Formats: sequence, structure tokens, C-alpha cells
Amino acid sequence: MRENCLPWKLIEKGPSRTILIFLLLFAAGFICSHWIDSSIGGATLKGFLNSNKNQEIKLDCSTLNIRKTCPVISPVRFQATDDRNRSCPDYFRWIHEDLRPWKTTGITTEMIERAKSKAHFRLVIVNGRVYVEKYRNSFQTRDVFTLWGILQLQKKYPGRLPDLELMFNCGDRPAIVSNDYPQRPNATAPPPLFQYCGNDSSLAIVFPDWSFWGWPEINIKPWEPLSKELREANKKTRWIQREPYAFWKGNPYTSQSRKDLMNCNPTDQHDWKVRAYNQDWKREVEQGFRQSDLAKQCNHRYKIFVEGRGWSVSQKYIMACNSMTLFVKPQYYDFTTRSLVPMYHYWPIKGDNLCRRIKFAVDWGNIYKQEAQGIGRAASNFIEEELKMDYVYKPMYHSTSL
Repeated sequence: MRENCLPWKLIEKGPSRTILIFLLLFAAGFICSHWIDSSIGGATLKGFLNSNKNQEIKLDCSTLNIRKTCPVISPVRFQATDDRNRSCPDYFRWIHEDLRPWKTTGITTEMIERAKSKAHFRLVIVNGRVYVEKYRNSFQTRDVFTLWGILQLQKKYPGRLPDLELMFNCGDRPAIVSNDYPQRPNATAPPPLFQYCGNDSSLAIVFPDWSFWGWPEINIKPWEPLSKELREANKKTRWIQREPYAFWKGNPYTSQSRKDLMNCNPTDQHDWKVRAYNQDWKREVEQGFRQSDLAKQCNHRYKIFVEGRGWSVSQKYIMACNSMTLFVKPQYYDFTTRSLVPMYHYWPIKGDNLCRRIKFAVDWGNIYKQEAQGIGRAASNFIEEELKMDYVYKPMYHSTSL
């Protein structure tokens, strides 16, 4: 249901046509107004999609509080505003889907304790104070920047976060397998675990990743200033003036798909229209990150998103370039991915015959330039409009407050 609720069909002229159109319009209006009405405990979401963009979300959350907090110390300042009734992006509805396994049971202390073996840290908030118990080291400083983001959430919504307790996993793969917890009467409820990503065979409460507040190990700035740089980079080179190839740069040794992609580089026999580069992070560190500036990687008409050993944080940086993004068979999703529409926000690429499939997409785009530009523009608009930091904090707030 993207544009409207009415299935348009050819109808013969005459009085019957007028009556039938009236009945269809009446039925469509009724269905549209009742189409979405999902709830989690006391949290109710109502609305309908308008061209896949805006959705009215009203939350009255009372029954799924998980009870049981480091002092909120931060130089960042926010203006506290009551924005609970403003329109929110479509991806907010997935908060309810992620929490559905506990809709009838609620979340208990026993359930939370069972998530401990999979967690990197426990977060507790009591009376507005945040406490952390660390269980194991995460990769680099993911846990530190995730916690920093939660402190900023406290600053942004002073006094509005409830007392809560949660477990957080900072890995690239979902840790709770859905088949281990079949949904049947008297079955054991799954342990609630917050993560950066999920997939179709997992039960993850998906949360914004650490890189929104920066990734210092590889010199990536916080999302707010970096997204501005990417917007400025898009203005410097028009799409039609960019290199007519599909660009990718990263670590090719973390998945078979990435290794296969490197084989699509031009040879004396074939040019698959791919320009893929190995990102040597050790050398980048030594040379001051001269070859890894994301704002300088928006020079091709097409960009490739391909996952590594698990979910990849690079998706938002790639989609922000105003280039048509080619998604190579993604298995994982973050808190926004499930609202992306193939052939509108991106061009899907199956994993087999990778080089031929990419070449077909590039050749198509170089012929149908307006359509290709449209896909690239829709993706960058999504990132620019739907992924503002204000919208990053809101799902953090709602997913911890239901």
C-alpha cells in the first residue's frame, strides 16, 4: 500500500460505473483509516503510509517497562521539546515488530538474565542515572560510543526515560536464533537482547549503531557533521558527470561475496563496469587516512553495498552519495533497512553471476539515465530526511520506553 488503497481498474462507462467508483472510494477510505493498528502492551501505533514517507505515531507506553542506571555527564546541549505527536519515519513501526515476542508476556528479570551470556554489557537506568556492567570487550570502542549515545539520549529527553534494565550485544551478527524459541503455548520466552542488526531467523531488538557518534579507529566523524560533508560532496559533481561505473572500497577478505566482487574488476578480456578497491586500514592509519575520506568517494554513478562477515555499517555512507546503490544479496538489516524499497531506493543484485548482474544494472542505468538518477536521489533523500540525528534518538527513546 504505497500510493493509495484503491486498486485502479478499467470500468465501463455508465451509471453503474459511477456507483461502483463511489463504493470503491468509500471502501478504500474505510480500509485506509483502519489498515494499521498494531500494539505492544499499552503502546499503540496508528496511521498509514503516505508515499512511503510519513507515518503518524502516537505512543502511550505503560505496560512493557523493563525495570531497574552512570551519571549523565556530557557537554552536549539539547533543547528539550515535547515532540511525541510529530510524524515519524516509516521505519519506526519496526520497533513494535521487534518487541512482538514479548507482547503477551511482558519482559521479566529472569528473561533479561538469560540474555547475559550473549551480551557485552548491561545497562540500568534508575531515577535518571545510568549504570553499566561490562561483561566482555567489544570490537574496538563500539560499546563506549553506544553508551555515549545513550547518555546523549538522556540529555535530549531529560526525565522522560523510565527506569529500565537491558542487555546489549555489540556484534555484527544477531545472537538470538528464533527457532530456539518457537511461539507456542507455554513455550519459553526468548531473552530480550538489543543489537545493531537482525535477520529473518533472529530475534533482535534493533538499535542505532555506535558510528552515529563517531568511529575514531578509522577516522569516521559523527554522523551529523559527516552527513553535511556528504551533502556538499554531492553538489560538487553532478550525477551525469560522474564515472559510469560501479564503485566499492573495503576489506575484501571478510566474505565470499566481497572476494567475488574483486574478481569483477576489468581485465584484458572483460570490463564488468566494476571498480572495486581493497581498503588497507593498516596503511591508512600510517598515512593519516588520506585514501579513506568518505566525502571523496561520491564520484561514481553507481555504488555497491556488500556485506562482510555479518552486517555492515557502511550502508548509510554508500546510500548518501546520490549514486544508484546496488545491494548485493543482503542478509541483515539495521533499524532503517526494512523500510527500503527495491527499485525505488536501490537496485537488488543476487549473489550468483555477480559480475554479469552488476554489469547489467550499470548498462541499464547508463541507458536510462533519468531513472537511475531517480533511484540514487531517492536513496540519498531517505538518508538526508529520514536519518537525521533527531530521528536516530527517537527510536532509541521509544524502544527503551515501551
